[in-house]
Amino acid sequence: MTAPTGDWRLIREEARSGPMQMALDEVAAETAAAGGPATVRTYRWDPSCLTLGYRQAPETVDWAVCEREGIDVTRRQTGGGGIYHDGRGDIAYSIAVPAADVPGELLDCYHLLCEPVLDAFGRLGIDAGYVEESVPGLYHPACYLRELHPAHDVVAGGAGGNGDDRDATGRRKVAGNAQYRKRDAVIQHGSLTFAVEAERHLGVFSDPPVTPDEFRERVVGMNELADIDRTDAVAAVEAALAAWVSGDEGDGETERDGGAVELDRDGSWSSAELARAQELVETKYRDDEWVRTRPGSGR
Repeated sequence: MTAPTGDWRLIREEARSGPMQMALDEVAAETAAAGGPATVRTYRWDPSCLTLGYRQAPETVDWAVCEREGIDVTRRQTGGGGIYHDGRGDIAYSIAVPAADVPGELLDCYHLLCEPVLDAFGRLGIDAGYVEESVPGLYHPACYLRELHPAHDVVAGGAGGNGDDRDATGRRKVAGNAQYRKRDAVIQHGSLTFAVEAERHLGVFSDPPVTPDEFRERVVGMNELADIDRTDAVAAVEAALAAWVSGDEGDGETERDGGAVELDRDGSWSSAELARAQELVETKYRDDEWVRTRPGSGR
């Protein structure tokens, strides 16, 4: 399968703060819902950031460590556990598309939007796919340490043996992906691990019962599986996103079954979108009421 037809833009990797990146994901969804182009993009976190799952308890965060280390904390619209992102170890992507153009069933839509992610790993010579069988969780507040489920968790590797925290083939988690629907649009974003920063990742949580070695038994980085640098990995993700949209490696408009696809491979944000995103940063993604209060809990 390939992406829905219509107008698309690819926004290549930009380094911004976590609150701004989450705001831009939301703005991309608003643009798609309003009839503007759908968006595929890659992005980078500057400074490092802990993103909390939508209903994650703030008590799971070591706020003192985050403040001391200059690590941003924000809350995602998507569920799941928290993820530590930094400028080297993490490669982020998102896809924003009108809801009417993708499957209405969550898992079908998720698998469609994960297609370019799996393609990107393949372009790098990394054998990645959905975990074959469930693996018990190690620490629920952390996304990468939750139970691995065959329906949605992406793992890779396998050559290093089979530890208790890997799947039956010795593969480890390499990506965390999630999606939500907002204003007639679907947004899916994900964290692809380029390099494992186990101590930093665990350090942002409040007293996790997992050692760095145990973390590395569960999570693998692309740089462990292929002789690549981060630039190579980002380029592969961007190429896979573009090919998924256009159906080929060419530029401009292409024809597919169902209609035409117009992809702007050097897309950018409008000034109105950036202003809207900054508004969302100030009123939501950097606001303590959003970040430090679990929705629906009153605390």
